Amino acid sequence: ARITPTPLGEGKSTVTIGLVQALTAHLNINSFACLRQPSQGPTFGVKGGAAGGGYAQVIPMEEFNLHLTGDIHAITAANNLLAAAIDARILHENTQSDKALYNRLVPVVNGMRGFSAIQLARLRRLGINKTDPGTLTEDEISKFVRLDIDPSTITWQRVVDTNDRFLRKITVGQANTEKGFVRQGQFDIAVASEIMAILALTTSLQDMKERLGKMVVANDKKGEPVTAEDLGVTGALAVLMKDAIKPTLMQTLEGTPVFVHAGPFANIAHGNSSVLADKIALKLVGDKGFVVTEAGFGADIGMEKFFNIKCRASGLVPSVVVLVATVRALKMHGGGPNVTAGAPLKKEYTEENLQLVADGCCNLQKQIQITQLFGVPVVVALNVFKTDSPAEVDLVCKIAKQSGAFDAVPCNHWSAGGRGAVKLAQAVEKAANQKNSFKYLYSLEV
Repeated sequence: ARITPTPLGEGKSTVTIGLVQALTAHLNINSFACLRQPSQGPTFGVKGGAAGGGYAQVIPMEEFNLHLTGDIHAITAANNLLAAAIDARILHENTQSDKALYNRLVPVVNGMRGFSAIQLARLRRLGINKTDPGTLTEDEISKFVRLDIDPSTITWQRVVDTNDRFLRKITVGQANTEKGFVRQGQFDIAVASEIMAILALTTSLQDMKERLGKMVVANDKKGEPVTAEDLGVTGALAVLMKDAIKPTLMQTLEGTPVFVHAGPFANIAHGNSSVLADKIALKLVGDKGFVVTEAGFGADIGMEKFFNIKCRASGLVPSVVVLVATVRALKMHGGGPNVTAGAPLKKEYTEENLQLVADGCCNLQKQIQITQLFGVPVVVALNVFKTDSPAEVDLVCKIAKQSGAFDAVPCNHWSAGGRGAVKLAQAVEKAANQKNSFKYLYSLEV
């Protein structure tokens, strides 16, 4: 995790990579990094890729930052299939009788008509306990064939994995074949799809299929939720995702293993790599090994969601939190001038300014406090830049320790690889052996 991020980023990915390189390549401790797959939106935008940097990165970097094994494309296809099914269902219900809809949904094949498993489940949800299509009354047929979706309540949007601002609001249904069914919609970034969040939390194909079926896409005209299961597309979604459920194995510059899997954003989802990747990695490193898994955005978003959502889903308990900070970010939080990616840094960030650093450490202190609420030891990793003075580095580490961090360690992994993060790795190993009183801050029972 990290302190509240600034436009330039604080190097959370490089610290993750540097740490596992130090653990395995320099201390001979089994370790695995579990990272999210980056979206092409940020990759082709100001932020850039997410493979780390310098001598602490995942290779091949080009594959990592681009299509990789196509997981995000699979999510795009599944998401947009569901979006198409919603509009098609509304169109058909608007233009066809109950009988015509019933004949389409439950066609006669070789002289026989039969319900599929997903249709039988829908009938049960409707309170119709029949299995013979020929025994349904007209009223039961009407209930079965009509989802009666209210177009104004549709929350399921189409997605694309590039930043295309002109798709933020669109109009669909303008062709003559759509018979006047026109509505406003939008495109979201592909990794914002709920299917991405499901991929990151799922534990098996069956679990994923069940989660996909429960996705709410709209309400009907009575205000009741309509799900993917109601549309009868759950199996098709699961088939499109059958290979995406597998984590991708990569490596760091120093040959240590990395799992890349899933990539939900922390500001709109839970912002963590997959439960499956973590569980497989834990089996591979053994009882004394380390799995270093990242949480997106600041600790007050991604880390809290890691604890509250991912840990509940996986049943896993974290041993230690590594909290990433930089001097320049603390200066910005202390009242320094705004930072713009691509523009030269102002002198406040390139010259020693202990007052700005001290003022900004309130952000670091708050993140340490949040971590302590969960009962997990925290080690602060100060990602050092060449413009940081020794006095600034010492001040941050001093304040972090005084604020309750188990340790605070300057890191030079960007320029020195794993060798520059050995002290961090040693601190993490010691912290992981401390008493752990991890707890959730709230109950799921309302």
